[in-house]
Amino acid sequence: MRKRSGTLEIGFRSGGRPEDYEGEYQCFATNDFGTALSNKILLRVSKAPLWPKEVLEPVVVPEGSQLVLPCNPPPGLPPPYTFWMNSAMTPIPQDKRVSMGLNGDLYFSNVLAKDAHTDYSCNARFLFTHTIQQKNPFTLKVQTTEPYNDTSSYNSTDPYGGRRVAESTPTFLSPSDGDSYKMVLRGEQLLLECIAAGLPTPSIKWFKKGGELPGHKVRFENYNKTLRIVSVSEEDAGEYICMANNHLGTIPHSIHVQVKAAPYWLDKPTNLVLAPDENGRLVCRATGNPKPHIQWLVNGQPIDSSPPNPSRQVLGDTIMFRSVQMGSSAVYQCNASNHHGYLLANAFVSILDMPPRMLGPKNQLIKVIENNRTFLDCPFFGSPLPELRWFKNGQGSGLDGGHYWVYVNGTLEIKRARAEDEGTYTCVASNILGKVENQVRLEVKEPTRIVRAPEHQSAIRGSTARFDCKVKSNPTLAITVAWMKDDKPLSLGWRLKKDEESLSIPNLNEGDEGTYTCTVKSDIDQDSASARLIVLEEASLNPSVSSALPADHPDPPIDLDLSDPSARSVRLTWIPGNEHNSPITQFLVQFEEDRWEPGRWQDLSSHSGDLNSAMLQLAPFVNYQFRVIAVNSVGQSKPSRPSGRYMTSGAAPDAIPSGLRGWGTKKDNMEITWEPLLDLEQNGPNLHYNVWWRRKDSGEEWSSVTTVGSKHIIHDTETYVPYEIKIQARNDFGPGPESNVVTGYSGEDQPTDPPTDLRVMKADSTKINIQWKPVDLSTVRGEFKEYRLYYWREASLVPGLAVSKERKTKGIYSTVAEPSAILGNLLPYSHYKMFMVAANSRYEGPPSDTVEFQTKEGVPDAPKFLRMNRRSSDTIHLAWDKPLEPNGILIGYQLKYQTVNGSRVGRPQQESFLPNMTEFTLRLPDRSTRYKFYLSALTQVGAGEVYVEESPHFANEAYSKDQVDIATQGWFIGLMCAIALIVLILLIVCFIKRSRGGKYPVRDKKDLPLDPVDQKEDGSFDYQNGSSVPDRNANENENENENSSDEDNKPLQGSRTSLDGNVKESDDSLVDYGEGGDGQFNEDGSFIGQYTVKKDKDETEGNESSEATSPVNAIYSLA
Repeated sequence: MRKRSGTLEIGFRSGGRPEDYEGEYQCFATNDFGTALSNKILLRVSKAPLWPKEVLEPVVVPEGSQLVLPCNPPPGLPPPYTFWMNSAMTPIPQDKRVSMGLNGDLYFSNVLAKDAHTDYSCNARFLFTHTIQQKNPFTLKVQTTEPYNDTSSYNSTDPYGGRRVAESTPTFLSPSDGDSYKMVLRGEQLLLECIAAGLPTPSIKWFKKGGELPGHKVRFENYNKTLRIVSVSEEDAGEYICMANNHLGTIPHSIHVQVKAAPYWLDKPTNLVLAPDENGRLVCRATGNPKPHIQWLVNGQPIDSSPPNPSRQVLGDTIMFRSVQMGSSAVYQCNASNHHGYLLANAFVSILDMPPRMLGPKNQLIKVIENNRTFLDCPFFGSPLPELRWFKNGQGSGLDGGHYWVYVNGTLEIKRARAEDEGTYTCVASNILGKVENQVRLEVKEPTRIVRAPEHQSAIRGSTARFDCKVKSNPTLAITVAWMKDDKPLSLGWRLKKDEESLSIPNLNEGDEGTYTCTVKSDIDQDSASARLIVLEEASLNPSVSSALPADHPDPPIDLDLSDPSARSVRLTWIPGNEHNSPITQFLVQFEEDRWEPGRWQDLSSHSGDLNSAMLQLAPFVNYQFRVIAVNSVGQSKPSRPSGRYMTSGAAPDAIPSGLRGWGTKKDNMEITWEPLLDLEQNGPNLHYNVWWRRKDSGEEWSSVTTVGSKHIIHDTETYVPYEIKIQARNDFGPGPESNVVTGYSGEDQPTDPPTDLRVMKADSTKINIQWKPVDLSTVRGEFKEYRLYYWREASLVPGLAVSKERKTKGIYSTVAEPSAILGNLLPYSHYKMFMVAANSRYEGPPSDTVEFQTKEGVPDAPKFLRMNRRSSDTIHLAWDKPLEPNGILIGYQLKYQTVNGSRVGRPQQESFLPNMTEFTLRLPDRSTRYKFYLSALTQVGAGEVYVEESPHFANEAYSKDQVDIATQGWFIGLMCAIALIVLILLIVCFIKRSRGGKYPVRDKKDLPLDPVDQKEDGSFDYQNGSSVPDRNANENENENENSSDEDNKPLQGSRTSLDGNVKESDDSLVDYGEGGDGQFNEDGSFIGQYTVKKDKDETEGNESSEATSPVNAIYSLA
């Protein structure tokens, strides 16, 4: 088995046969809480047996008769795939007459003379072993009543070549005579086969007795000889009939199909978490055909043989748990089995006593787009199952209903996020063991939109096209704008130009034609718009060729006319304008009314470009006028001239005011509000609202008021009384429909009674159990929200320890007769005070009596610090301080330590100290030994939180956590840099001093006569060739008589050496440099030369005072 895995590997490198490992395997996973099982796995070795050797006699049949060539492949695991081929490895042609059956046999409905061959061979391919086995070939001889000429062409209308062959009625080759029976499992596929013989070749048709074939699941294959039904269900059982028919007769065959089923789940058992004394159940419901047997197991053992559990009762397919206790957690298995298969499911029953905890990330920031459906997640866990409530901005009652919906998993849905929904949402999960909360910050952003979209256009080749893409987005969202051409990213290259609001395409060519899409994306939304670019050839010089003219915006429609008036509709007719070489694709109808927003044109409807008339649907009591805009591939036309005015008749309102609610702003009133109707929903003059209300369940008559506003306040109400409310809009033409009745509440007042008999039932070091007597809910005088417990730490029982007296609160929602709760997160060994109030949505009631209690002693916090340093090479000195919260009376310290070397650790050692000792010196066995220290403080309860520290890697230097490495100090780094800079400057000065000795060797040249020159009129000189070149040998003789130590005769650094090893002497003649020499001229025409004085090799080598190489000379020699 693999390490750290449950995977079982079976290898054969060390011997063994695969057959030795055949059998059933099952995995068991076990820990302290139980044992889980896997499904059983059946391991079989794939086999590809050889075809048995056999001698096949030639098959002789008369022409027109039926024939079956058997295949009978050797049984393999899995079964092989069969096919028929000839000796040339070509598949045997199959058709309506000749075909292979599901069993691999080759069926001839009737034999023709051309079927005579000596190489009908059945092949079996074993898929798992990738091998093919071949059966010995059949030889087929066909007897004909007249000679057969196999060289004549085959005629499909007369396959017998004019020979007389007796016809026959259909008979079945497969299945055999009598009805057939087929069993198939649910979910598998059903294959039914009917192969008939006869002359002419019969055709096959399928039917289902008493019903229709399931068309969506049926496939007809093998020339209608095979019926395939996929994913079989119980409804597919029944009698199937195949009909074989030719012109001599028809025969049926019935196949009775029975559908069985391996077990499948109806109710699969799932994990169950219960708190102590809670009830629960596991359900395991499965069905199949035949009905499966249900067996329960616990930790892999039958439940009947497991240790008895008084809180558990098995009732068939259900296990009931009552008043469960800690320590009874286990893994239960349900096994459902019948003859065709089995199911196995594991369900972990966990008995936990756990306060609520949040499973998701803390303080999330969610950004959403306005008017979108929004989900705020709050995954939680606890046992007992906590109650979860949502609050917005820490105020008000829980969010649920109306605009909000809370799912059982804690997710809050906001059906349509609006700007006012922005804020901080708090989810609070609470059970009897405590309460925990998490916050989600919701930011509602305006959508990212393209406000000026690219428009369709046509442009002449060589011109410039420009597509606009102006974006409006929320300034707090980063956006990116990308362009696509024909749904592929557009490569801008050097020619295309993109700025923040447009794309320009200069010098158009045919390749630029296509659809351009501008896509703008933010982190949370996107928008896109497309336009088509058509590239036209240049306009022809012949003005009659209008197809070559560029397209343009269409002219506006003209002659608008209104007809067929009715109460809420009218027909608008217009004459389209000039299309300008681009067909009109759409007409946009706009309207303007002079009552609510005079002068503002609004879109009403759009219509196809091939229409010039439309029936317009209108609102009552509006004085309309209309205009039409034409649209083609280039863009929109200018608006047409407005039509005449058309006034629709008035009517009673159709709409119901939305957002009806009633709520109290004071303790003796109720404010009823609603959303007023839109302007075009009023349908007539003098709009007003009828509002009704009455006490709920009182049987009173409705009170009512008529108002033109969107609010009505009812005064002098009782405190927090439910009212039924409804509303109706009305104008001069009559009343509209009434709204549904909604329930509202009058205002809340301060609760009158405090909780009583607040007491501590049980206390330990960090939590207490409290009980109290509840208030009468009628005294809450509002919607009961919670009991609010205020508590604070008055003092520590440790002498001299200062504490914070910050007041904390805990909300507890409970309406039971004897409420109780657990107050956790307390500090041990402390003196606390607390009191409780009852709270509604707006007020808190009077406080209960203040109760004092003390928490028990607990284990201390970790020591305040643990420092270590090396006072000598063979000791480590440790120092520490007492915990900030001792949580009791300290009785000492416990120090454990062990040597560490990489992943290996030594034997633990332990030291104990009195409470007043805070130092310890440890002697090292050698300087390289490293230790890991575990220090904890002790009270009577036990050892507290451990402070872990590891000794440093080095062995000689003193160490402390507060010590600073000198190499990281700024003053030390600056000092080292200054020293390095001074050394560098001194080196540069030395190089410059040593390189100043090189001089230009002109002593041998200064007495030579100058070459004749001709001074030109422009002041330049013309140097003549020949005489200006001095004799090298003379120069060399003169140089030999010179003092070898003369500085003037030393060669310059970088001088070139000739092929004979001598130093090449520089000449002053420019002729040598101008014609084929080594001289060079700079780009500005200036001359660059090298001047050297030749010396004998021995003299040069013996000159120990020659200067060091100058970097300056080296650069000049490379020039």
